Amino acid sequence: MKQYNNFLNIEPQYSELDKSRAVIVPFGYEASTTYGSGTKKGPKAIILASSQVELFDEELEKEVYKETGICTIPELKYKTGTDFYLPLSEKTAEMLALKKFPVILGGEHTITFGGIMGAKEKYKNFSMLHFDAHADLRDTYEGNKFSHACVMRRVQELPEVKNLVQIGIRNISNEESEGGEFNFYKANQDKIKIFWADKKDEWDTKDILQNLLENVYLTFDVDVFDPSIMPSTGTPEPGGLYWNEVLRILKQVFLKKNVIAEDFVELSPLKNFPAPDFMVAKLIYKTIGYKFLLNKKK
Repeated sequence: MKQYNNFLNIEPQYSELDKSRAVIVPFGYEASTTYGSGTKKGPKAIILASSQVELFDEELEKEVYKETGICTIPELKYKTGTDFYLPLSEKTAEMLALKKFPVILGGEHTITFGGIMGAKEKYKNFSMLHFDAHADLRDTYEGNKFSHACVMRRVQELPEVKNLVQIGIRNISNEESEGGEFNFYKANQDKIKIFWADKKDEWDTKDILQNLLENVYLTFDVDVFDPSIMPSTGTPEPGGLYWNEVLRILKQVFLKKNVIAEDFVELSPLKNFPAPDFMVAKLIYKTIGYKFLLNKKK
């Protein structure tokens, strides 16, 4: 098989920018990981594993990439510091201006700030849908306001982000020195809705949808999955979600809402164990199919 070194290893006629509706944006930024590291290797691992994903989607009854085109751009370079996100925000804004669907591959969760900063150039009124084991609502962590543990706090401060819906949360802090994460959530329940993992059997997808505006930015931290199926992450938490539970929610979100961009973060690949990388690659392919083909299924 010829190697194209792009997402899904697809031939140029389906992966050139002008012929693609979805664009893979690799951004392996890593600066504030606190337990396990390796997220900078996430984009490369996802792209490598994607070459083994079956291109026919049995649910949609289509070879999705032939219907949509999927371009993979070179991995973005970055510098550490408070402006780390600029290459990503600029590229996200550029892709949205071209009417492309940005699919961002992290990297630690802090990269979401860059994706949002780019998205708000076009969209002035949208919801944040956040899959994660952790609330990421600290004001500061280890003296850093741009830690991966603070990214949702920074995002919800932006006026364009009208509300935050969090799925699968099962870890939240209340250290006053870090800004009282749990107290902050309790004081801002008009803007923040949490669907706790231990209550997942009681979740109603309609309730999730009712809390989202028409336009939605999706950020997906892979540690929302139970560590039994996703060990390749820096801060695993027991009691997580499983594949079909996640797809059930995502399918309805893509069907009922306009997902403007998405990112997948916090994959820390394990040597000689590519199964979690493959799972993330397949999930990404599923979301691209959901984005463009759900309404077209006969």
